[in-house]
Amino acid sequence: MVIRILTLLCFVFLLGCEQANLVSEDTGVTRVADAMDETDPRYLRAYEPRPFEFPLDHGPHLGFKTEWWYLTGNLEDENKRRFGYQFTLFRVALSPEPQERTSAWAANDIYMAHFALTDLQNQRFYHFERFGRGAAGLAGAQAMPFKVWLEDWQLHSEQEAFFPLRLEIAQDELSLDLSLRSDKPVVLQGDRGLSQKSAEPGNASYYYTYTRMPTQGRITIAGNQFDVLGNSWLDREWSTSALGANQQGWDWFALQLSDGRELMFYQLRLQDGSADKFSKGLLVFQDGTSVVLKADEVSLSPTEHWRSDETEVSYPIHWQLSIPKFDLQLNVKAILPQQEMQLSVRYWEGAVDVSGFSEDKVISGQGYLELAGYE
Repeated sequence: MVIRILTLLCFVFLLGCEQANLVSEDTGVTRVADAMDETDPRYLRAYEPRPFEFPLDHGPHLGFKTEWWYLTGNLEDENKRRFGYQFTLFRVALSPEPQERTSAWAANDIYMAHFALTDLQNQRFYHFERFGRGAAGLAGAQAMPFKVWLEDWQLHSEQEAFFPLRLEIAQDELSLDLSLRSDKPVVLQGDRGLSQKSAEPGNASYYYTYTRMPTQGRITIAGNQFDVLGNSWLDREWSTSALGANQQGWDWFALQLSDGRELMFYQLRLQDGSADKFSKGLLVFQDGTSVVLKADEVSLSPTEHWRSDETEVSYPIHWQLSIPKFDLQLNVKAILPQQEMQLSVRYWEGAVDVSGFSEDKVISGQGYLELAGYE
């Protein structure tokens, strides 16, 4: 969800752009609402629904301040050894309009990537980030043929068509080489792809998702190779500003259910801890059709917290989620408590298991959960 905007802006601030005004003197953590505020009127903003054009919209949107390509997935090898992974590539514009410069190192965009791997059997959580300028081939994004990359971390189409996709990452003792296809069509989030995050006009993103992508490939850890199968989830958003001044953080769920449905829901939290009315989600049915979920149609209650020894932040990692309209009652629980991303901003994001009932029938599933603004 919108942690991608926050992280990108933090990256720019870490390069020296007014960082002192955005970082708490007590914690050193960037404040969410401040980091997501962009006042330059020359940037494009998401004001109203617009037609999506594929494959062009898989590529960069240079008039906007920020965007990201975001993958998560749950995978198993033949012995049922469980892994979760996250890969996100962020693009942030340094100015609203590209500048004419002669140097091959000159860049108008800066990129950052996050990579995380959860190894359930060994109770290990690995997480890394990289930074690079969009110049000299170091990092970039293109629509045709589709490719986004930061050095040798890359997500790209294997053929001329968008699918299948290939994700290739190598870092220290870890590597991923995965192939992804999609059995379901793209879905547009919010109002025909316009995801409004607060009342102020333009505090929104353009947002589409591939909710279930069969995935196969290989994970390597310290020389040990695991051939894996599972499902992935791809989110795409671009925006210039999103959060309102009274919004503190969010809880974002991306769940793939055993009956062939998928559920995305994000709960935006106000500074007093209550849920914002702009919280929303999407329920995707087996045939790929979908319905938007409003804030008052979804009930969320945390039932268990985990406190980080390193940062002393407490995160709700076990939830009860219900949608009475569809007679759906779910328990969502982290497969490993310690999936905290201690990078340029602090947040929790990790693999979860799902159990519960749908119209009195037992249901299960897997997915990912993101928790931000708890510091």
